[in-house]
Amino acid sequence: MCAIKVKISAVVANKTQRGPRIQYFRLHFVILGLAILAISPFDAKADVPVIPSDQTFECTPTHVWDGDGPIWCEEGPRLRLAGIAAREIDGTCSPGHPCPRASAEDARAALVALLGTPTGVTRHGHIMVTGPTLKCRSDGSAGGNRTASWCVSPRTGDINCTMVNSGWAARWDQYWNNHSC
Repeated sequence: MCAIKVKISAVVANKTQRGPRIQYFRLHFVILGLAILAISPFDAKADVPVIPSDQTFECTPTHVWDGDGPIWCEEGPRLRLAGIAAREIDGTCSPGHPCPRASAEDARAALVALLGTPTGVTRHGHIMVTGPTLKCRSDGSAGGNRTASWCVSPRTGDINCTMVNSGWAARWDQYWNNHSC
């Protein structure tokens, strides 16, 4: 009976010692979660419109992720350039996608140059850009909150065609849809 009391009291003592430690980690977990919410961009959580297929719209570019998008527009949409594929920003090509020779960094730099002037980098790695307003035509959803788009810059012309013709991206025949350059 004495041995049982010792074991029970040892277990109770151990649980009471761990209690403050668990509360300490819970508190830090909550604080970390609040900090993440505070520093994450609220526009990333906002509803982003997907422009219906064949609708024309304007896009004033503000951010670029990689050589085929997404391109963030001041007007709200996020674009993925239709009919083309560029390397992912980590340098890989997604399975089933055409794979251009150009590096991801070079393709992104080329797209930024076609869109305007780089103005910095966000804490998430997007290149900030200022440039003229593009005239775009939607090809429908590109998955998630992205609009597949064919865009023309008043300064550089057809963005999709230039990316392919310059070798920064590969033409993706499955989605090219008889687009003419």
